Amino acid sequence: MNHLKVLNPFFLKYKWHFLGGLLFVALSTIFKIYQGVIVRNGSNTIMEIIGSKQSVDSLIFIRHGVTLIILALISGLFMFLMRQTIIVMSRHIEYDQKNQIYKHYQKLDTSFFKTNTTGDLMNRISEDVGRVRMYTGPAIMYLANTVVTTITVLIFMLSINVKLTLLVFLPLPVLSLLIYRVSDMINKRSISVQEELSNLTTQAQETFSAIRVIKAYARENFFAGQMREKSEVYRTRALQLANIEALFGPTMVLMIGMSVLITVWYGGTLTIQGKIEPGNIPEFIIYVFYMTWPFASLGWVTSLIQRASASQQRINEFLQSTPLVRNNNNKQYEFEGDIEFKNVSFVYPENNIQALDDVSFTIKKGQTVGITGAVGSGKSTIISLLTRQYDVTSGAILVDGKNIKEHNLDLLRKNSGVVTQEVFLFSDSIHNNIAFGDHNSTNTLQVEQAAKDAGVYENINSFPLKFETMVGERGVTLSGGQKQRISIARAIIGKPRMLFFDDCLSAVDVETEEQILNNLRREMKGKTSIIVSHRISTIKDADLILFLKDGKILEAGTHSELLDKKGVYYKLNQMQSN
Repeated sequence: MNHLKVLNPFFLKYKWHFLGGLLFVALSTIFKIYQGVIVRNGSNTIMEIIGSKQSVDSLIFIRHGVTLIILALISGLFMFLMRQTIIVMSRHIEYDQKNQIYKHYQKLDTSFFKTNTTGDLMNRISEDVGRVRMYTGPAIMYLANTVVTTITVLIFMLSINVKLTLLVFLPLPVLSLLIYRVSDMINKRSISVQEELSNLTTQAQETFSAIRVIKAYARENFFAGQMREKSEVYRTRALQLANIEALFGPTMVLMIGMSVLITVWYGGTLTIQGKIEPGNIPEFIIYVFYMTWPFASLGWVTSLIQRASASQQRINEFLQSTPLVRNNNNKQYEFEGDIEFKNVSFVYPENNIQALDDVSFTIKKGQTVGITGAVGSGKSTIISLLTRQYDVTSGAILVDGKNIKEHNLDLLRKNSGVVTQEVFLFSDSIHNNIAFGDHNSTNTLQVEQAAKDAGVYENINSFPLKFETMVGERGVTLSGGQKQRISIARAIIGKPRMLFFDDCLSAVDVETEEQILNNLRREMKGKTSIIVSHRISTIKDADLILFLKDGKILEAGTHSELLDKKGVYYKLNQMQSN
């Protein structure tokens, strides 16, 4: 239950639902149990009639029957209200918790998402929250019902005969011991089941995302086999959990059966001795059966609580994760765009790979810098650090003369137009994908102008629905070049002070590249821009070109200066010119 303590603020928030539900549980139980008194009176009346051999007055039994119906209706009404308060409360808590988790996900940085699979993230916000809801709703409702029923039945039973009551309740401590023993096993196996479900979800999510690659290599059977293996592991662990839970049902039926036998045997003896009334026997049997579901539900409720505890533990692990990158400034101000790297080194926290090693350079406002180099030389890392996807390991990055960590993080990113190497488009219209880059309301003319500057306007207009064309999941309906140019339009539409292009023209031909660059030069005028590319043609007009190798700046200068050096940049240019 320690892991479930974090839910207490939710119960406090919906205290009137909670307290009202408990009240309705008590009222429903009392009216239901009082039916036993009516049955006792009716049974005594029958015995009196049989003993005295007097005529039967049917009105007496009609009155008893009507009373039972009225009590049942009132009990049912309060039971309905009980569900309308406690179950509704659990849905509210589920809603709040999902929003809480999703909001926390948004705060976490890139390192977190690289070390956790999408399937696991989805499973915790869906399956795990669903299991917690079963605790905040049904488990609490039935647990409250069990407690109130037990107390009420005990009061009614003890008022009749203490010894008979104790004998009827004799099997229940054995049941409690079984619950205590098995609950720990349920908890451990619940955690194992949830972990395997996360693996299963991850496998399915990756398969669906990579379906085109899978089909291209005819590996459908291979992935089907992998899914079958993971499903088999999940099934085995789920069955192990089910086997433990299955012990409760038969055990509790046996305990209840023993209570009924004790009632008939010892209650009959007391009746013969004249210590209790004949109607007390059916009354006791009714009370025993009223106790059947509450105690039968104990095993199920215990299972729900243990599963919820295991799920909440997994949720807490994420909620207790703190982002390495934090916003330390909420002020609003204008960005100029001066950038300086001062002896910057960076090691990726998730794999300890050093991406940058003592890198220093300066970019003045309005300048364009081109960065090239071999794969893994640290080009993309520079852009990741400038948008604070990560913070530097050592050294400092200054923006407008101030350490980047001291800037308003949201404002920094709003003033950074980024086109990533791996283009991501939302499952939405082309218009909305482009407009996404502007934090303010964007009209159609602005969207169209951004598309023109990115060299994709004519392509969009060739589609039947033009800008309202749905791009499909991750932009699957578009070509690589179209996706890249739409992402460029998305980056420039918000008129940011800094533009970062990470190898964003690799999927277009040289002619289209030149057209896009000519359009972008107008957009880049007066703005600080960084263009990462393997193509010399993309960065040759930059004010400064950096050639990186193994995380270090090997060469720096303008295009002509680097050619005059006859170094690695010159050799790369020669290779691409031939």
